Amino acid sequence: MRKRVPVAFVNKPNGRSLRMINDKLERILEATSIEEVWGAHTATMESYGFDRLLYGFTRYRTARSFGDLQDILTLSNHPKEYLERYLGGTLYLHGPMVRWLSQNVGACSWRWIDEQRAAGKLSEREIEVHEINKSMGLVGGYSISFKDVSDRAKGAIALTARPGLSQDDVEEIWKRDGSDIVTINKVMHLKVTQLPYAGLRRPLTKRQIEVLEWVADGKTTADAATIMGLTNATIEKHLRLARDVLDVDTTAQAVMKAAVLNQIFVHHTAKPS
Repeated sequence: MRKRVPVAFVNKPNGRSLRMINDKLERILEATSIEEVWGAHTATMESYGFDRLLYGFTRYRTARSFGDLQDILTLSNHPKEYLERYLGGTLYLHGPMVRWLSQNVGACSWRWIDEQRAAGKLSEREIEVHEINKSMGLVGGYSISFKDVSDRAKGAIALTARPGLSQDDVEEIWKRDGSDIVTINKVMHLKVTQLPYAGLRRPLTKRQIEVLEWVADGKTTADAATIMGLTNATIEKHLRLARDVLDVDTTAQAVMKAAVLNQIFVHHTAKPS
C-alpha cells in the first residue's frame, strides 16, 4: 500500500499572493500544448528558486518497471549532459528519490536521502547515483509524487534548487511557499496528462488518427473506407502504419493506446507534442 506523506505548511497566502498564484495557474490551464505548459511551469518554478526540473509520467507501470522508455513522457530543462547520463542508461532506476516517489504520494524533502544514507538504508547503487547527482550540481531540492486513478499510472517531478542554495535554504522556501508549489505542480500534472503526446515515438498522421477514430466508433474497414472515400486497402494500410507507430500487434491495441496517449478524439485546439 502506498504511504501518503503529510506535508505541513505555515503561511497562508494573502490576497496579493493569491492573485499571483491564480495568474500562474491560468497560464498553465490556458495552454494548448505540452510545450506551452512546460514553458509556463519552468518559469513559475524558477521564481520560487527551482531552476532545474525533471518530470516523468507513465501509464504503463508494472511491479518491476515503469514501462517502455519510449512511452514515458519526460520533460526537463536540465543540461543535456546531465540528462544523457541520468536517463540515457538505467541510472535513474537506482535513484533513491525515484524509489521514494514510486512508493509514496506527496512531497518529500531531499534531506530524506541523507537521512536514509546515514541510517544505512541506501543500496550501493543508490549511493552511487546520489554522489553523481551531487557532483553535477543537484544539491538541494524537493520531489513530488502525484496521485493517479490508475495503478499503472505514475507521475512525479523533481525540483532542483538553483546553485548557491543549500537544503536548509530550500526548507525555508518550502515553509513559506510549499503549499503553493505543490498545488501549482498538481495542476501542471493534471493539465499535461490531458494533452496529446507521443513519447519518443513519431506522432500519428491525420489519416491514421481519423481511421482509428472510426474504428473506435465501431466502424468496419469497409465502413471507414466508404465514409472517408478511400479503398479498403488504403484503410488497411493506415491501420498497419498506426500499429507500427504505436508498437502494438492489433488494431484494438492501437485504438486503446492512442486513446490513452490522448492522440484520438482530441479537441482541435490541443496541439500534439
